[in-house]
Amino acid sequence: MSDMKPASLPEDQPATGIETLPPELRFLKRLVTVLTATMIAGLLTIILIFVTRFPGAATPGALPALPDHITLPAGASATAVTYGPGWIGVVTDANAFLIFDAATGALRQTVSLTPSIAPEG
Repeated sequence: MSDMKPASLPEDQPATGIETLPPELRFLKRLVTVLTATMIAGLLTIILIFVTRFPGAATPGALPALPDHITLPAGASATAVTYGPGWIGVVTDANAFLIFDAATGALRQTVSLTPSIAPEG
């Protein structure tokens, strides 16, 4: 085994550059580069769509506007609003869930909410 010599490149052929790669590897290298550029362009497009379609989503605490015919009890302010078929639900800062009729705005039901206590630990 000691008489084996390491293989070397011919002196007239440089060992650097894409020209020394076989044609299949050159194609593969170009393909990977094109696919990488395509993925980056796609990711930037998705980010652009999110920014242009949801500009108000970055505003924390933004609530949907209550219809004009809904009147909250005195001193109550809405912390969350949800819409259902024929009703509108409003969670107030006084831990109450108020259910209004969507057509008339009349108060249908009031549900008292008990705040959860976080477990210690």
